[in-house]
Amino acid sequence: MSGAGAPPRDPGLQPERTRLAWRRTALTVTVVAMLTIRLALAGGRAGAPLAVLAILGWAATVALCWRRATGTGVPGTGGRTLAMVSLCATGFALIGILLVLRGV
Repeated sequence: MSGAGAPPRDPGLQPERTRLAWRRTALTVTVVAMLTIRLALAGGRAGAPLAVLAILGWAATVALCWRRATGTGVPGTGGRTLAMVSLCATGFALIGILLVLRGV
């Protein structure tokens, strides 16, 4: 309730927890990207396109998380950051499936 007599909202530690969660997301995506690149390149030159896709997915996810993780302002994604990060995670899953089907 935000009535005239209501006290101002005290966010407590919630903003800090949110920033830390975005940092953990960026760190996790970095680890997944490095493992994906390692697996893709283990198969020789044929895995290079998958490695490039992993690098692009990593860069997109870190770019999305950066402003949220540092708390430097609202992202310019119109509230779609979580959906975009989920799309990048789905891309990593598809790359993983392709690597498994390739036999790496």
